[in-house]
Amino acid sequence: MDKLTPEQQQQVMQQAAMAANQQVMQDMMKQTINLCFKKCAGTSGDRLDRKEQACMGYCQDLYLETRAQVQAALQDRQQKM
Repeated sequence: MDKLTPEQQQQVMQQAAMAANQQVMQDMMKQTINLCFKKCAGTSGDRLDRKEQACMGYCQDLYLETRAQVQAALQDRQQKM
């Protein structure tokens, strides 16, 4: 890292941050799917029925909407500091 120009160092840091953010998003989606599956899936066999599919969609939408609202509130707080 010492041999990189400041611009290159910044680019490396941005790429690392983007990779970390992508991993966080993947982990959150896995967690959301697991939580919603536990909430919505019954014992209908190896496939979700229509009611379970609708529940999964609603659950995931609600989770993502809530997360977006929390993120917006946190960004708002940071800007006010």
